Amino acid sequence: MSHLPSTYVGLLDELKGRIQAAQTRAALAVNAELVRLYWEIGRIILERQEAEGWGARVVDRLAQDLKEAFLTMKGFSSRNLKYMRTFAERCPDFQIGQQAAAQLPWFHIVTLLTQVRSDSEREWLAVQTAQQGWSRATLQAHIKNRLFERQGQAVTNFEDRLPVSQAALAQESLKDPYLFDFLGLGEEALERDIESALVRHITRFLLELGAGFAFVGRHYRLEVGGEEFFIDLLFYHTRLKCYVVVELKAGAFKPEHAGQLNFYLSAVDAQVKSPEDKPTIGLLLCKTKNRIVAEYALSGIEKPVGVSEYQLVRALPEPLDTTLPTIEDIEEELSGDMAPGEP
Repeated sequence: MSHLPSTYVGLLDELKGRIQAAQTRAALAVNAELVRLYWEIGRIILERQEAEGWGARVVDRLAQDLKEAFLTMKGFSSRNLKYMRTFAERCPDFQIGQQAAAQLPWFHIVTLLTQVRSDSEREWLAVQTAQQGWSRATLQAHIKNRLFERQGQAVTNFEDRLPVSQAALAQESLKDPYLFDFLGLGEEALERDIESALVRHITRFLLELGAGFAFVGRHYRLEVGGEEFFIDLLFYHTRLKCYVVVELKAGAFKPEHAGQLNFYLSAVDAQVKSPEDKPTIGLLLCKTKNRIVAEYALSGIEKPVGVSEYQLVRALPEPLDTTLPTIEDIEEELSGDMAPGEP
């Protein structure tokens, strides 16, 4: 490559970056057009059914004729047409709440329509999916684990201990309860066993903690006044721009737990936190808690602290089944379909 200019590598990298960006924009544009098309087909079917009173037999015939008319396109099965009708019926303004439907891949939309009954939950999940780029598998996991019901539910003193702009985001970053059923531990597991299992399953643990958490270490050592102290788990939150100290308790919450965590937060702020970092926050994960006791305890704590329960064995109810065909059924029919954004 001696005959090439010295700037060639930089030129190649720049062009590759531009091509990849264009490919991404093209894929997003194709997805938006496809989703818009599906919504319009669904709207027309919905309007004609309401005006003329025809039912499933006409949809089946319509699917057959469309497939014959567009041999190179898939997505016109009778099941998918029914999804399109449901889409237009539940999203008459082409919005899922305040979220533009075109920003989501088709199978994400189908998942939200068929597996989520609450409009407010569907809207929240749609926004989170678009903002965080969740895969459909991740979206389905969050629906199954009732993330909407748990997000932001920890008992905290953030409103009184953090600036308004940070308090809201910090509150939303915690949940209650946390689900650790992936650890394979029984209800009587000891704290050290839970810690070890969480570190062994750190990827699953980080997924349960949520977006923004980065693992720093276990039994993080602090020295204060010549004495050693060890934090159970230390994280850094990339969105909050702060360290997060996590302490595990295998029993019920006690007020003295908050005092101990307050001490750790003071030490981290003094020894670990950089001037650019926001105040360190703490999360106490307890097997059980009395919410009123926790609120009283945190009201006298100087540092920002949250208290949540954890479950080693799933106690949340499973989502209700729907009467529509399953998404697995339609995926089998649309194998190799043109729906962008799916692996």
